[in-house]
Amino acid sequence: MTRTQPAPAQSRSIIGLTILLGSLTMFGPISIDMYLPALPAIAVDMDTNAAGAQRTLAAFLLGLAIGQLFYGPLSDRIGRRPPLIIGIALFIAASVGCAMVESIEALTVLRFIQALGAATGMVIARAVVVDLFPEDEAARMFSLLVLVLGLAPILAPIVGGRVLLVAEWPAIFFILAAFGTANLLAAWCWLSESRPQATADKARTESPLRAYLAVCRQRRIVGFGLSGALGGACFFTFIAASPDLLINTYAVSPQTYGWIFGVLAIGFVSASQVNRRLLLHFKPHTLLQWGIIGGLISGLVLVTAAAATPGTLYALLVPLLGVTSSLGFVMPNGVAGAMSVDRERSGTTAALVGALQFIAGATGAVAVGLFHDGSAMPMAVVIALAMALALAMLRGLVGSPNGQATL
Repeated sequence: MTRTQPAPAQSRSIIGLTILLGSLTMFGPISIDMYLPALPAIAVDMDTNAAGAQRTLAAFLLGLAIGQLFYGPLSDRIGRRPPLIIGIALFIAASVGCAMVESIEALTVLRFIQALGAATGMVIARAVVVDLFPEDEAARMFSLLVLVLGLAPILAPIVGGRVLLVAEWPAIFFILAAFGTANLLAAWCWLSESRPQATADKARTESPLRAYLAVCRQRRIVGFGLSGALGGACFFTFIAASPDLLINTYAVSPQTYGWIFGVLAIGFVSASQVNRRLLLHFKPHTLLQWGIIGGLISGLVLVTAAAATPGTLYALLVPLLGVTSSLGFVMPNGVAGAMSVDRERSGTTAALVGALQFIAGATGAVAVGLFHDGSAMPMAVVIALAMALALAMLRGLVGSPNGQATL
């Protein structure tokens, strides 16, 4: 069957929508990745250790999870635009506050508040995709969003490192405030309300709690959501561990750290675009399972490299590239699989999927901090365990692509 090619005007509209939605989904990643090169400097200025600085990251991930749980049902009930505008305004205010604090405790609290604002762009963008596209096209759209989203981990650490050459770390948060302001103006002017009437009708008949209970009772949503979230937790584990590991243990400069991070992110983005092509021939479930298996193998190789060659950085970077590349299959297909199950509760489902991702990410960030010993082993073990659990959740709650769940 031949796909109908969109008209040029429609293609331009889809490209513009993709850029805007991709920018909205970047709120979380850019707020994390841009300040990573500054974590060691923040620890020194705030008179704390690496674990103390890493807690600001864990607080941000927790805020993203809680914020999405709030905005999802709200967007089903009152529409996509109002929560988006309010959340972005909160993000801007908290970003300015982060630039002006003088204690690690205050920074941790404000990072949590900043994340509550950032969460709105991420959950609303997912809901808008499901509002506007059927299942297979939505999966391809999520992969296309990853292409835009991938600019954050490629460019943000590089930009953060360059900013540190000419200014102190608070300048990074002023840049984030400017990013939020640009998105607020773009969303206000160009993002139309997309909530379907069926979603509005469903939201009026049940409370947010009932909506969450209804979504959580559906094994396929939970299975897809957990498998994608546990895969994504690998990236957050690396994010939490890598600044101290690379800059302090391996004596990499903040600028070089940004380039290393960018190369690993290129693997993620490239794999997501291969995934988008393969979705023309395979179901998201199949590609999700392939990605998790590839990530698990890479994670086990990473554990071996951390044990066998602890002083060799390049021995770690190769399997890390395998892990980040596998996420180009795991993350978009996990989201697409979960979002396809109950389209009338798309905002609630998007919130649950996003919350699971960042709860898993925060858990990984905390775990790698608790077992921090200056080596790559804690990071490697957490990544391998997360991938193993992702495969167990997929096979146990959803089943194999051509089979049944085993739990």
